[in-house]
Amino acid sequence: MHRRLALPLAAAVLALPAALLSTGQASAAPADKPQVLSNLTQPTAASRNAWVAANNDKGAWSAYAFDWSTDYCSTSPDNPFGFPFATSCARHDFGYRNYKAAGQFDANKARLDTMLYTDLKQVCTAYSGATKATCDATAWTYYHAVDIFGSTPAVDGNRSVV
Repeated sequence: MHRRLALPLAAAVLALPAALLSTGQASAAPADKPQVLSNLTQPTAASRNAWVAANNDKGAWSAYAFDWSTDYCSTSPDNPFGFPFATSCARHDFGYRNYKAAGQFDANKARLDTMLYTDLKQVCTAYSGATKATCDATAWTYYHAVDIFGSTPAVDGNRSVV
């Protein structure tokens, strides 16, 4: 009895990938891509940690076809005054590039810029005194640069200012 059920079930399981490929569903991004993108681009420590983990294991996310490319802080220094801002800028680029590709950039730009500022301020918590004040002021300057110039015609469709 088990053998009679096992053979048709095995045939159906083996035929499933071929059926999916023929309908084009196997190459489509997962349906939850917008939610995953949102989860990776929130102005929170948990979202930042999730993005860092995903960025370190991009292959696991290949089905989502995310654009992981970055020029870090673009024309601004990646590590101004020695403050390590490059990872924060890379996450910001991730948000900008993927929301532009999804046609949802305008609706998400303010949150992405706030995310950058939150990430930069987190970097600054490693410092104290005048060094922290300098880091915080630099973070504020980077935030205002993307807030003001991050969607101007001078910025091409795939790049952020910072």
